[in-house]
Amino acid sequence: MKKGYDFFKGKRGAVIPQVGKTRITIYLDDSILKRFKTQSEKTGKGYQTLINDALNSYLGLTEKPLTASMVRNIVREELSGQS
Repeated sequence: MKKGYDFFKGKRGAVIPQVGKTRITIYLDDSILKRFKTQSEKTGKGYQTLINDALNSYLGLTEKPLTASMVRNIVREELSGQS
């Protein structure tokens, strides 16, 4: 190992940048953050991922989860079309 290194042209940040994601600083109410961190412990998902999922859902950018009644309707439609 050298005694000293030259970082004159060095850049901060990830070696491989993530496409489609941007690092930001955001201020949230303590109660909101606490709630997401509690949910994170229960689900095993990161709290930042949960916040991102909640924002996507609020903005309508995610598909609605498939429910049992939706599956029944799909099956009925498919069965009624077969003759």
